Amino acid sequence: MPGTSDGNDVYLGVHVRGPVTVVHAGARTQLDPNDLVFCDPARRHLLRFGEDCRMIFFRVPRCYLGVTEPELDQILGVPVRGGEGLGALVSDFLTALAAEAEFHRSTIGDRRARTAVHLLSVLVVELLEAGTADGADRASGTGNEMLSRIRAHIEDHLMDPDLSPESIARAHHISVRYLQKLFQNDGTTVSQWVRQRRLEFCRLELGRSNRRSTMAAVAHRWGFSSPSHFSRTFRGAYGMSPSQWQALATSAFAPATAGAQTGRGR
Repeated sequence: MPGTSDGNDVYLGVHVRGPVTVVHAGARTQLDPNDLVFCDPARRHLLRFGEDCRMIFFRVPRCYLGVTEPELDQILGVPVRGGEGLGALVSDFLTALAAEAEFHRSTIGDRRARTAVHLLSVLVVELLEAGTADGADRASGTGNEMLSRIRAHIEDHLMDPDLSPESIARAHHISVRYLQKLFQNDGTTVSQWVRQRRLEFCRLELGRSNRRSTMAAVAHRWGFSSPSHFSRTFRGAYGMSPSQWQALATSAFAPATAGAQTGRGR
């Protein structure tokens, strides 16, 4: 990271080795290799570096992530584990991107950079939502425990096309009205939450370069009623069609793989 910042960029650090501690909200967290953390040169005190440590930093214009100043305050210094979930996907992609220095100023490099920015924007949304959920947890007590159980139930049944507010309420012996109130206190609705989680899993599955599933198959697998409805919903959430995202994500590394094989042949 540079010593100063003009406020227009956000830096994301990917931990490689050595002792690095993140200080956030009064807590100290030791980073493991591949963990991630958003940084700001003006707040270097959030990171404590030990001997022989190494991190890779990526500079991203804030306008590409669409974060406001209050939202930036929420995500700076929040450790993201690089061994699970979306954090693992982002960490692996960025580590591979940094290793392919010869593509940095090429058309392939530009495509990869766009894919990286898109992944980071989704990571930012996930961090902001997690922060909102944590705030609701502290305020709601028993209601939060119920909401956590309901969310876990939704995660386990996302592939069930019959998943609905009625079935969720019935499984937890509560009324649909109370169920809606729990999610309303969290700033959303149960239907929106289910749709969002299904979209996220669909997006990740379509982006796997080693699994060329059709859009219709992915939509059906994750509980969408029809491919056309899925396509409209996906475009509304991510600004591109499922097929456009799949082509962008799965082609990002194809030329590099071919080049690597050619190099070994020589």
